[in-house]
Amino acid sequence: MIDTPPSFEIHQTETSRLSQVDLNDLDFGRVFSDHMFVMEYEDGKWQRGKIEPYGPFTMSPATMVFHYGQAIFEGMKAYRSQSGEVTLFRPGKNIARFNQSATRMCMPTVPEDVFMEAIAALVELDKDWVPSGEDASLYIRPFMIATDSYVGVKASDKYAFSIFTCPVGAYYKGAVRVKVERTFTRAAAGGTGYAKAAGNYAGSLYPSMLARKEGYDQLIWTDAKEHEYIEESGTMNAMFVFNGKIVSPKKSETILDGVTRDSVLQLAKDLGIPVEVRRITVEELRNGLANGYVTEAFGVGTAATIKPIEEIGIDGINYPMLATEPSVSSRLLNELDGIRRGRIDDRHHWNIPV
Repeated sequence: MIDTPPSFEIHQTETSRLSQVDLNDLDFGRVFSDHMFVMEYEDGKWQRGKIEPYGPFTMSPATMVFHYGQAIFEGMKAYRSQSGEVTLFRPGKNIARFNQSATRMCMPTVPEDVFMEAIAALVELDKDWVPSGEDASLYIRPFMIATDSYVGVKASDKYAFSIFTCPVGAYYKGAVRVKVERTFTRAAAGGTGYAKAAGNYAGSLYPSMLARKEGYDQLIWTDAKEHEYIEESGTMNAMFVFNGKIVSPKKSETILDGVTRDSVLQLAKDLGIPVEVRRITVEELRNGLANGYVTEAFGVGTAATIKPIEEIGIDGINYPMLATEPSVSSRLLNELDGIRRGRIDDRHHWNIPV
């Protein structure tokens, strides 16, 4: 159990908006909870944080984040178990990744204890916003932006760290169609691909739009140098089932180190499902799909959870997935959701009660 920290200022809203929200009918990312956490960095140190009613920021047009892109974020979730308890899922992993992103983007790191206490205090205050539906959760969005008013190119001296939450339903409503992208690039060696930096996502929007016009839901990115190696999907890490074995691209500086990816690989081992983490070529994937020994593909991520891929497009040819039930992805989803909802023993101690 995490206690609400006495060091934070807490200013509660006078009127909750919860009565205006149907927690049984939620889109993803459109509804926001009553409060947010805000903490400023200036004079070389973090100032006292506060929780206040959710609302807009006021900024100068010269604020550096608007011009030079110093912005990072995270995504994590709180779940309501079948007993009604609210828990955070592996928040320490997200905090570590956030600070890794901060270092890469020349931004100050946030002390882990302050970060954890801020999340816990905010979720505790807005605990009634945590939905209980099977595909529902409270999405938690920490972010940091440069806030100096200056138009010279340099790292900012001032930053704002904030956290807000929103009750969400499923990110994708059903299985997805994806296209292997061999023209555009998400990240290159030496770049920011392993960081959850805002600009990484901005650069992906145009090729993603083109893919949607072709009828796909998402892209699977390939390496920047040769476009021959599978990397990750836009909102998910990618996994494939080769002859009953899960094969996942290995981590690199161009692939986001996914918390759900790490969890799923561990659960696969727990269930006795063979796992191999290595480089996967586009040609190997194409041959496997064409000859039937790649029987399943799925994406894993905080927002998407575990999402089956029903079709993969490679160089203009679409390959349908013919996975039979119980599929590997459905077994893993049942295990992961069971742990997060308290139906299955949390043997790895991933859940942190609020």
